[in-house]
Order: sequence, then structure tokens, then C-alpha cells
Amino acid sequence: MNDSGDCQSAGDCQSPGDFRPSADWPGLRLRAGLLRRLREFFHENDFLEVETPLLGGETVVDRHLEPFEVDCRGRRMWLQTSPEFAMKRMLSAGAEAIYQVAHSFRQGESGPLHNPEFTIVEWYRAGDSMEDGMRFTGQLCQALLDCDQAETLSYGEAFERHVGLDPHTAGSSELIAAVRKHDIQSPDGLAADDRDAWLDLLLVELVQPNLGVERPLLLYDYPASQAALARIRNDEPPVAERFELYISGIELANGYNELLDADELLERNRRVNQQRREDGNRPLPDGERLLSAMRSGMPASVGVALGFDRLVMLAAGAKDIAQVMPFPVERA
Repeated sequence: MNDSGDCQSAGDCQSPGDFRPSADWPGLRLRAGLLRRLREFFHENDFLEVETPLLGGETVVDRHLEPFEVDCRGRRMWLQTSPEFAMKRMLSAGAEAIYQVAHSFRQGESGPLHNPEFTIVEWYRAGDSMEDGMRFTGQLCQALLDCDQAETLSYGEAFERHVGLDPHTAGSSELIAAVRKHDIQSPDGLAADDRDAWLDLLLVELVQPNLGVERPLLLYDYPASQAALARIRNDEPPVAERFELYISGIELANGYNELLDADELLERNRRVNQQRREDGNRPLPDGERLLSAMRSGMPASVGVALGFDRLVMLAAGAKDIAQVMPFPVERA
């Protein structure tokens, strides 16, 4: 994959005198071909391609996503971690089915699967149910990777199968016991009562490596505490109407049956900002323009974000994201 350069991983691409792309020309042609097929797929399904600002006065409020802050004419603005907020404003203004191929930016993102600047594919279609969104995501995956139809598995079933507990009802002490039983190293400073962090650790270490090994897999119905911007369905116990696509243990896409209640979004944003303060991170804007859009009548819809660089990695059989983009951060 690297006839044009020596880069075998992002960390190898640090020579200031090396002007060459880290990806080779066959890899870049593969990338371009996948991008063309992706646009054809959305065109065939009557989606409109849109563009929204990469630099905005509001940004997705997430505990673990850190945006780059920019001073623009004395105004605090953000390089977007996702085009989500702006695309939802377009939905509220009358869009029916839209998609975007955009660069997004996240601080602290590094490693074989991460680069601080990356390409995201995001789409929304009004009127879709979560099942519709999962089906469409699986069809896109088939069209681009020529793979088998995606299978589905609930978050709860996945934990029962690979961890041996119910993630919706297990307490923190049970999760910690499972971590110790499997001799998993936990991060320093992980609070005993941070239930979602222990769930994430078990997911990454025990569940995720088994997902999408035989064929693509859609994991769905996450704990309600991990809803982010998804609706919560009042099952017993409640679950977040959220799904993720996995192939060969790699998370490729994240989808929501989108939250429509502006007051609930405001409450979630404020709760997350409190967590960010406790983590030692700055709070982020509440998202007044998105809140106004939702109050004006955002339609029921499903939204999905897909990591395009990771998709190219899977198609190319690459082991490092630097092998499928021309200039990762070390060569930028």
C-alpha cells in the first residue's frame, strides 16, 4: 500500500523533508472510486448532496469529543466534529433526504484508526424508522464493499454472549467484577460509579473484537444513558434507539433515531457540559440555532455518520489510516 512513501503507520510520517503522500497511488485511486460509488448510491436513492460550514459558532456537545477552537474576528468558533447540527437545521427547513461528504476535526484523535482531520459521510432522511435506517446503512455497506448483507444484534444480546451479563441492569460493581475476571487493565482514575465508562471498557475489550467478523453487523438498542442525540424508547428497562455498524471488529458508522424534543436536548447538553467540567474540559455552547430549528418542527428522521477513511481501510486491507489518506496530520 505504500509504494509512494515509507509510512507504515501515522507515527512514521514525521520527516519534515518528505513531501510525498503516505498513501500510494493504487490506494488513492481506490479511495476515489469508492467516493464515486458512494455518490452514485445516494443519487440512486434520491438524496440531495449538501454542504454546511466546517467552521461554526455551535458544535456537537459530547463528553468525549473535543473540538478545535478558532478565533474568527473576535468570535469564538469551532471546527466541526460532525456536520450534525447544521444538517438537522436543514431538515427543519424542509429537507427530506440529504447527505454530505465532509472533513471533520477532533482533538486528541490519533492512532491506526484515527486522525485529527478525517472524512465523514453523514446522511438524514425524514420519515425513516430506526429499522429503515439500519437497512439502508447495510445496503450502502453492501454497495461499496461488495459484502454480505449485515446481520443485527442487540447491545444486550452482545453483552450476554461475550461478557455474560445484562448491560441494562448490571450495576457498577458487577461491571468492575467482569473487568477483573477477564484481567482487563482499566484506565487510571476511572471512577467506580462511572457505569458507562465501565460498559465502554467491556465493549471495547470483550465485545467489539467479535462484531462483524463473519459479515457486517449492526449493533442496536444501546443503554438509555448512552443515547447522545437519539430518542429513548420506554422499554423495560428503557433503551436508546441508536445503532452502530461493525466490520471485522471496527466501528464504521453510528446512527440515531433522532431526538425531536428541544427541551430534552437542552437538558442533555447541560448535563454533558457538567460532566465535561468535572473531567476538566471546557463546556460547549448549548446549540441555540439547532434548538430553534427543533422547536420550529424538525421531522422524525434517522441520521447516520460513517467514517469514510475506515471504509477505505477495510476495502484496501490497510492496517493504518495513514495508508488511505494522502497527508495525515504528521505530513499535513
